[in-house]
Amino acid sequence: MKHFLSIKDVTDLNQLISNGIAAKRNPFAESELGKNKTIGLLFFNSSLRTRISTQKAAQNLGLNVITMNVGQDGWGLEMEEGVIMNGDKAEHVKEAAAVIGSYCDIIGIRSFAGLQDREKDYSEIVFQQFKKYAEVPIVNLESATRHPLQSLADCITIEEFKIKKRPKVVLTWLPHFKALPQAVANSFCEWMNPMDVELVITHPEGYDLAPEFVGKGQVIYDQDKALEGADFVYGKNWSSYEHYGQVLTSDPSWMITEAKMARTDNGKFMHCLPLRRNMKVADEVLDGPRSLVIEQAANREWSAQAALREVILEL
Repeated sequence: MKHFLSIKDVTDLNQLISNGIAAKRNPFAESELGKNKTIGLLFFNSSLRTRISTQKAAQNLGLNVITMNVGQDGWGLEMEEGVIMNGDKAEHVKEAAAVIGSYCDIIGIRSFAGLQDREKDYSEIVFQQFKKYAEVPIVNLESATRHPLQSLADCITIEEFKIKKRPKVVLTWLPHFKALPQAVANSFCEWMNPMDVELVITHPEGYDLAPEFVGKGQVIYDQDKALEGADFVYGKNWSSYEHYGQVLTSDPSWMITEAKMARTDNGKFMHCLPLRRNMKVADEVLDGPRSLVIEQAANREWSAQAALREVILEL
């Protein structure tokens, strides 16, 4: 892979999943692969799992790692072209990306949606500008519209825990009091579409995701009906796409409880984390045997390692 921005950069998904599982079994088998190469990890937003798992995966492959919180450790970056820079941004991405690209062989970037302007967010300006000016491979550590390292970890987790050849996977909206991006939900659907699963998406009306991400997924507005017979339940909140960035409801009845999970076929619960307990998901589910959230988070290291391996091989 020249870049790892979305599943569109993946040539063989099944092999990538297998590579992640292989890395889990033997993390240091290719510890010389990244020798004398450097990855720069740029965070425009907060991170816990992505930061640690990606750094660990890079080190497993022998890469040198440089991490920076953009706007805190360094200058704020202007992304727009042709602007008069008389505001709060001290440096333009043209120079910054080119300089970082001269120091690093790979650049990982995390930059969330602003949730004010859908067209701007979905244009992925931060990633496009770095891709244009850095002239090195770019890895998506979560963008405005996608979170591919999370989605690959989700694929690995489902592959490890499925007991049916074609499991039923339900993505369910969860209640939240503030607007959250669509990135994880978008990306999860995008990666589930080519998988051998029955994908069902359930949410209140007004929370439909962009059709390009829904794909072959079946949308059901009745959560109880959607959960029937599920093998995996993936919980996530997202704000409205149609009424962009808005919170249309915080209906607490959409919280996942043990009673909700009882409708499944002994289903397992998944979530990308972090989450707010007893607002999105009840303690009884998170702390019970159905929960895969820790195993899922641990697989972030192996998804990052599998993706970085492919990028290094193209250097």
